[in-house]
Amino acid sequence: MMPIPHDDMEIWLSDRGIGVGFRPARGRVCPTTAAWPFAQLACYGTDMAVVHDLLELLAHPSTFVAPRLLGAVVRHRTDEGTVAVRLTEVEAYLGPADSASPDPGSHSFRGRTARNSVMFGAPGHFYVYFTYGMHYCANLVCAPAGTSSGVLLRAGEVVEGIELARRRRPASRKDADLAQGPARLATVLGIGRGHNGSPARGGAFDVELAEPLPAQEVLSGPRVGVSGAGGTDAYPWRFWIADDPTVSRYKPAAVRKRSSTANGR
Repeated sequence: MMPIPHDDMEIWLSDRGIGVGFRPARGRVCPTTAAWPFAQLACYGTDMAVVHDLLELLAHPSTFVAPRLLGAVVRHRTDEGTVAVRLTEVEAYLGPADSASPDPGSHSFRGRTARNSVMFGAPGHFYVYFTYGMHYCANLVCAPAGTSSGVLLRAGEVVEGIELARRRRPASRKDADLAQGPARLATVLGIGRGHNGSPARGGAFDVELAEPLPAQEVLSGPRVGVSGAGGTDAYPWRFWIADDPTVSRYKPAAVRKRSSTANGR
């Protein structure tokens, strides 16, 4: 795929057709509610802004889906009660190194494993993973089965079940902190390992799309805590609602120091 720059816009020529995309710097306004990485509307023939059905939306790659999920409400009904979170921050992840859309920041970059197999499944399901030995994070699987594409639910505002959310996150000092980060969001929603592969519609979960946000209210930039090339400005696939107090703070990946050896390396 070959990018052809035109001012701050790029046009891609590929075997999928012709499309348009933007690669803004960190914190720049997202120019459209349907965004990169390769072909835009002309490629898929769909304007994400006018898609109002969740499963229809999730049939597309995560980089197109993610901005449209801002403002959506994720609801989880449990025996303890129901908690719902309005999404204010998300991140898009694509596929393996040998795929048409390689993403070095994705869990699937090195191929399919038992851990990431849900990412390769049908769209409209949750991919839940365990991280840092203590937290769960939740993603919505996108794109046709076999392609591997997902949107990480990074942060949001609790809009239902606030008392239950507070009990699940007693360390939060204020309500804006309750779901401020992917692990916190999964905690207040009561999402754990057993929900990996659960459908986003029907059963205990429901995801309701909101009306598309004005373009000037959607910002984008590098993904949080992603090491290597996948965490650079070349992959500006973190999307958030401008000036929303529930959005998490940006943090680059921590540099891991290699232990010293006899030869000093």
